[in-house]
Amino acid sequence: MSIFNATFNRATQLTQTVLDQVTGAELPKLYYKPDGQMAEVLEQLPQLHDKYRPTPWLSNTHAHLLYFDIIKKKTIKLEYDRLDQLTMQDGGITAISWYGYDLPKNTPTVVIMHTITGTPASMRELVKDLHEYTGWRIALCLRRGHAGLPMPVPQMSIFGSTSDLKEQLVFIQKQFPQSELYAVGSSAGTGLLVRYLGEQGEDTPFKAAFAMCPGYDTELGFENVHPFYTKIMTKKLFQSFIEPYEQTWRQIGSVQKVLQTKTLQEFQNEYYEMAGYADYQSYSQAINPIYVFENVKIPLMILNAEDDPVCSIKNLEPFKQTIQSMENVAVVTTKKGSHCGFYEGVQTKSWASRLMADFLKQF
Repeated sequence: MSIFNATFNRATQLTQTVLDQVTGAELPKLYYKPDGQMAEVLEQLPQLHDKYRPTPWLSNTHAHLLYFDIIKKKTIKLEYDRLDQLTMQDGGITAISWYGYDLPKNTPTVVIMHTITGTPASMRELVKDLHEYTGWRIALCLRRGHAGLPMPVPQMSIFGSTSDLKEQLVFIQKQFPQSELYAVGSSAGTGLLVRYLGEQGEDTPFKAAFAMCPGYDTELGFENVHPFYTKIMTKKLFQSFIEPYEQTWRQIGSVQKVLQTKTLQEFQNEYYEMAGYADYQSYSQAINPIYVFENVKIPLMILNAEDDPVCSIKNLEPFKQTIQSMENVAVVTTKKGSHCGFYEGVQTKSWASRLMADFLKQF
């Protein structure tokens, strides 16, 4: 029996080794300051000491992303508890979608900053996963113009506004003053998250934060988006934020020029007036997280996939040295995972969501 077991185990290991090579399964790479506060935290996360093994039939980056964006999003069943529509100081409208609203008042709350065209429906998987893995309340902060929110003020931003986020956080803290807050940014939402954390330094209610699939320098990040996705996503921006609000944008003369853009980089270069700025430079100075990144003071974990066709791994390269000198920041990269997918196993559960939850629970 023991000879059979030994033979079986060797065969299993060999099969796994071959499968790992075919699917690109590898140990995550870690970038952090070896004697900083994150070193001990990383030791407590078993996922980082084993290979990330993508779902075998999703090892191709495009298959993985299309599965995430077209199939998976439609299979997740989740009903939010409530939606609170908020009027900002300038009259603009944002909102918060809640899940786990009626949990005990001292239950921690995860504040999620969504993707570039994010809605409550498109973010259901991440909301459901984080609630399931932590047992905590989820507050999804919706930016202006998302999910068909009214837009009485002609202003929107693909990366969001830190002043709007601050008002949303005040509202969340009024509802649940005893709740500890944690933050998660997904894709474009990482720009808002990191910009906010850098502006605030230690003056933030968040105990820890997680950024999934950031593009880092927003002035350059869009240049590395795969040509197919940059065209598709630019059209989605038109459909989400311009076409439904034709009346709102009538007083902004540059909108017609924006509608002629073909890529995300072109869109960003031209839409600054729609974001409330007189020129591209002032827009970028106010929005780009890189200008304040080194002032992030709370624990922050960042996750990128090396095969991400939207937020390219190339965007990380200029900042590796800075990251490895910061006490409180760690970057994790995986060989596979595509953009915001990170699926594993036949059930296609998110490896990233599990890592987020386990990281945040360290604090």
